[in-house]
Amino acid sequence: MDALQTYQTPLSSRYASKDMANLFSPAKRYRTWRELWLNLAIAEKQLGLPITDEAIEQMKANLDLTPEQFDIAAEEEKKRRHDVMAHVHTFGQVAPAAAGIIHLGATSCYVTDNADLIFIRTGLTYLLKSLAVLISRLSAFARENGALPTLGFTHFQPAQLTTVGKRATLWIQELLWDLRNIKRARDDLGFRGVKGTTGTQASFLALFDGDHDKVEELDRLVTKLSGFPYAYPVTGQTYSRKIDIDVLAPLASLGATAHKIGTDLRLLANLKVGGSLLFANRVSEIEEPFESTQIGSSAMAYKRNPMRCERVCSLSRHLQVLHQNALMTSSVQWFERTLDDSANRRVTLPEAFLTADIVLSTLRNVSEGLVVYPNVIARRIAQELPFMATENLIMAIVKKGGDRQEAHEKIRVLSHEAAYQVKNLGRENDLIERVREDPYFDPIKDELDQLLDPRTFVGRAPEQVERFLREWVEPALADDELKEALAKADKVELSV
Repeated sequence: MDALQTYQTPLSSRYASKDMANLFSPAKRYRTWRELWLNLAIAEKQLGLPITDEAIEQMKANLDLTPEQFDIAAEEEKKRRHDVMAHVHTFGQVAPAAAGIIHLGATSCYVTDNADLIFIRTGLTYLLKSLAVLISRLSAFARENGALPTLGFTHFQPAQLTTVGKRATLWIQELLWDLRNIKRARDDLGFRGVKGTTGTQASFLALFDGDHDKVEELDRLVTKLSGFPYAYPVTGQTYSRKIDIDVLAPLASLGATAHKIGTDLRLLANLKVGGSLLFANRVSEIEEPFESTQIGSSAMAYKRNPMRCERVCSLSRHLQVLHQNALMTSSVQWFERTLDDSANRRVTLPEAFLTADIVLSTLRNVSEGLVVYPNVIARRIAQELPFMATENLIMAIVKKGGDRQEAHEKIRVLSHEAAYQVKNLGRENDLIERVREDPYFDPIKDELDQLLDPRTFVGRAPEQVERFLREWVEPALADDELKEALAKADKVELSV
């Protein structure tokens, strides 16, 4: 009950994956601090400092904190008002042989900043894998529906036909750019390393009696032990907060992509054809998954609200906004460091990764259960296509020896009559019936079905889909890391 009486962020309590929620947990954070202290001690011992084997072994044996150690750390922090030193003393209690050398020569940012970089790198890897699965799922959807005609929209007004699959490739292309940007941010990521209080490495130079080579080797060894290919060549007390900008920028961009996808699907769920209210709410063009026991509205029992896509849009806005925190925090860092970044980053970094994780997992759930209603799509096309086909009808009459201007006038009159039926009387578009009944069009009546076949209005959309998937998506997902993620991926089940 205690947990229910204290605020919990819904990002972790309701939505996020276990892996991402664990990554930013206290247990993971403080274990990582201890791993960093261990790496520092191993490297310092290797370079000649008097650190015993017993100290190293005790540190290795106590990397995970017990509940009792968390309580001790909390009491220490309350007393010392310093979280890092609280954990230095707590670690020393369970590794007494190392108590005197834990954090030797380091500043707080040795553990806090380096740990953040580890979490960022791991979090970006999680996102890359989830994003690859989403791209794969949507690609299968695009291929399956690559030739299915649907009404295009510009300005959210009916426009030339496209295909359901072609529209999906527009989403996938932006996701491919997000994949590229997130991978670039991860692969560019460096390590703060061993830099000291203001970045000059003065404390380590003193430890090694002025031996510059040993200080440089210490930085290299700790960086390697921590799994990074390089450390930033210069830092202040912290790594530059501009790195946070570079990391959160592709996540914000992903948020923009996700919001567009979610919005498109919400609009498609609203595109319904005639009939009663109850009937209309059951025949969208495309719907997200909807369980048999799911309730769309507490009052209107017939409703099938696109709640998953609404969640995607809601959280995507939050994800885009978080980038502003990184920009503002970086811009106000004074000289070698100021502490007004700390509290902000404790909130911003975890929230950015948790939010991106939730957006991707929700979109994956949607993509794995999208329902297409071809008959509804066909009916909507039938309402608009006759007007779009008028130029084809004119050209067909001319080919049979007719006069272009006379045909144009005939079509103009019939079109306005049909438009009156639709706009003023609320009836179906009957332009084609009017054409069939007019003797003027006798020469082409046998061709009308062919002239009005929606498949002849989609241009190269089916071919574009296949080429895009073959030449762009498949190579992007051929990376060994992503192939492994695809092979292991299960369907996403949403708990709420």
